[in-house]
Amino acid sequence: MISGNSANIKVSTVFAQKAKAYIELTKMRLSLLVSFSSAFGYTLAMGGRVDWIQLAMLFVGGFLISGASCTVNQVWEKEYDKLMKRTQSRPIPTKRLNDSEALWFAGILAIIGLYVLMVSTNWLTVGLAALSMVLYSFVYTPLKRVGPIAVFVGAIPGALPPLLGWTAATGDINHAALIIFGIQFIWQFPHFWAIAWVSDEDYKKAGFKLLPVKGEKDMKTAFQIMTYTLFLIPMGLLPTYFGLTGINSGVVATVCGVLFLASTIKLMRDPSRKSALRIMFGSFLYLPIVQIAYLLDIVN
Repeated sequence: MISGNSANIKVSTVFAQKAKAYIELTKMRLSLLVSFSSAFGYTLAMGGRVDWIQLAMLFVGGFLISGASCTVNQVWEKEYDKLMKRTQSRPIPTKRLNDSEALWFAGILAIIGLYVLMVSTNWLTVGLAALSMVLYSFVYTPLKRVGPIAVFVGAIPGALPPLLGWTAATGDINHAALIIFGIQFIWQFPHFWAIAWVSDEDYKKAGFKLLPVKGEKDMKTAFQIMTYTLFLIPMGLLPTYFGLTGINSGVVATVCGVLFLASTIKLMRDPSRKSALRIMFGSFLYLPIVQIAYLLDIVN
């Protein structure tokens, strides 16, 4: 009896460990951010009047597609993840999951995610979701060892979630859809480069080349980061200019953009890891704050 209970406990423990490892593959926080951005684009396109079932399906579908992409990314980079301190504890390097298990998991997530989007949205949204997955998993990932062009390529799937939300609601792409895509696209550059600056030593161990110019943590790179952040200020006002949102969100976007810009100027004066960390955390705050401000200020 005791032996039987011990066996059951052991099976339960193994199952729990496997489940935890599969969840880790999805990069939960990143995938939730993808889903939130999709929901943002959908709600903005609907003028705040949403179909809650469709919104929930979009949220789930976006999460599953993102989880599949993140999983394939980790299979691609398993040998490099072993070399970096920040990734050594991931499920594949630690052999908690093998390649086959991870790829099957990615395939199941992708199929279910695309199916959920297909039955709840439209073919344009499904196509954009598939494009996002292909670009992230099979183009951006291998390019990370080629050069900073990877950041440009990665910014495309990174900026597609709000566009997916917009097309899910409307079935088409117009100037308003391109505006919300553009804001998130430009945001990707200071965001990616700040992370690359902070993780430079780790990235070099894996041969990742993500910093712009010559890949050095110098004034030229800091200037590039500042330049792209500067573009966010006028871009953040476009939803107000085109009548998607009111003046209040325009003020919030401008204030956030100026504060974000100030942190990049600080990096130019003090090219340290601490300054880069300030930009990185600032980028994490900028996007959700501005998007929430837009949602609270929708012009009906």
